[in-house]
Amino acid sequence: MGARTALSRKVQPLHEEIDADLLTPRQSDILRLVSIGHTNREIAEVLEISVRTVEVHRFNLMRRLNVRNVAQLLRRALQLGLLAKTFGAK
Repeated sequence: MGARTALSRKVQPLHEEIDADLLTPRQSDILRLVSIGHTNREIAEVLEISVRTVEVHRFNLMRRLNVRNVAQLLRRALQLGLLAKTFGAK
């Protein structure tokens, strides 16, 4: 199996339906703050929660969107229309 074939099997289709409840309200908050460049510590301060709680929400968010890093997270969120209205807005 070639690298291109293996890669294409991992990529999710862009035309999948978006579940209105795909993210919890807290995951949406975390996603928005990650998208504007906040660190876990900064997110914790803004949301008045512990850094560990931010890490857990972020882990669950990334698992739900089937991504492994922030670049993939932001790309996937844009593809699904989860950031379209607020991406980059502080």
